[in-house]
Amino acid sequence: MENKQPQTAPADVRENIMGTMDINPLLIKLSVPMMISMLVQALYNVVDSIFVSHVSENALTAVSLAFSLQNVMIAVGVGTGVGVNALLSKSLGEKDQARANKTAENGIFLSLCSYAVFLLIGLTCMKPYFYAQTSDMDIARQGILYLSICCVLSLGLFTQTTGEKLLAATGRTHLSMISQLVGAVVNIVLDPIFIFGYCGEALSGTTGAAVATVIGQFCGAGMTLYFNLNKNPDIQISFRGFRPSAKAIGRIYTVGLPSIAMQCVGSVMTFFMNQILMAFSATAVAVFGVYFKLQSFVFMPIFGMNNGMVPIISYNYGARRPERVKKTIRLAVFYAECIMLVGFCIFQFLPDKLLSLFAASDAMLAIGIPALRIICPHFLLAGAGIVLSSVFQALGNGVFSLTVSICRQLVVLIPAAWLLSRTGEVNMVWWSFIIAEVVSLTLSLIFMARINRTVIVPLYEEQDAAV
Repeated sequence: MENKQPQTAPADVRENIMGTMDINPLLIKLSVPMMISMLVQALYNVVDSIFVSHVSENALTAVSLAFSLQNVMIAVGVGTGVGVNALLSKSLGEKDQARANKTAENGIFLSLCSYAVFLLIGLTCMKPYFYAQTSDMDIARQGILYLSICCVLSLGLFTQTTGEKLLAATGRTHLSMISQLVGAVVNIVLDPIFIFGYCGEALSGTTGAAVATVIGQFCGAGMTLYFNLNKNPDIQISFRGFRPSAKAIGRIYTVGLPSIAMQCVGSVMTFFMNQILMAFSATAVAVFGVYFKLQSFVFMPIFGMNNGMVPIISYNYGARRPERVKKTIRLAVFYAECIMLVGFCIFQFLPDKLLSLFAASDAMLAIGIPALRIICPHFLLAGAGIVLSSVFQALGNGVFSLTVSICRQLVVLIPAAWLLSRTGEVNMVWWSFIIAEVVSLTLSLIFMARINRTVIVPLYEEQDAAV
């Protein structure tokens, strides 16, 4: 594969908009397309669950139980892409075109390696994974069919996530948005066709949901390949004579591994929460699964904004422009809190309307309405913490992000949920989210103070010394 696009000026003589454009319009320019992309990604997940919920509550529970491993797969793809994004942007900020190209090429290579791992998992680990969570044969059967297809045919997912990060790293988030939209539209159109049996019973139900998902991912992947090879002059991708670079891969995973681990921690949390809630009922597990799908509409726009924010911070960190770094952080936190406030209001005042999208039974409404109302105040605490975690990654301190995530989801959330479950009241379990977020935000602020003292302030000192 070789880039056919016209050659442009190398990075050492070409200035990137991330170093020249005013921060507020730049953050909006880069973030809005990514926010739309992430909302579309949330729609991907929610539409599957909405259609599947009309098949049966067992089907919805099966998809909910599949989420933990499915999220690990997404974590590997996105986390690797985060490492590529940050390193590529920093290289462009330092005007090092050769390193930027090598980072992109090794990122694509890593996406293929990731696919090979999950192909093997999909062929060997599905039955043990589901039977560890449920003894219900019907739920396990539907989940195994769904997740096997998603893993075995995950090449589209890994190709798409890497391609989108390459576009985002060079400021072309509108192209990333288009590729995401193409994949999502294909998935949404195909979902009812497959799930409700219009292509035959063998491709109906959860199997149909999985097939529609992977077809959408392959379509999105095709778009990212086209855009990067033909519309992205900031990197020149060529695999002629390519050899994997241990140094480049090491740099990518120095930033990316904490991100992968951080999202995998979320999968571990989900797995154990499902165990805690299954002691109450399968309906409680379904409610938890629905909550995760719904909350993605609140969190995903902030993740999208972070995808626009990271290359700005990384570029200006590499270019030694601390004021632009700090202004980007302040604006991102402000916008994140505004988004979280909207999400809080919707979950607090319209929980029944949200649950009705999933054909909720009376039992599901009885558990779900108080659950959404109890959990949603933690949104107001989470906004700043989510932004700061990405700031740590952008400045090369991904371990701080990982530490915060582990403390929130494993050290605090799961033990709190288990202790509260001992009361015998499922509604008490939901309070663990707020407890965990208080600890998480406190720790994030402590780490940010250290980052400011050890990373950002020295940049000002360098400027003063240069003058």
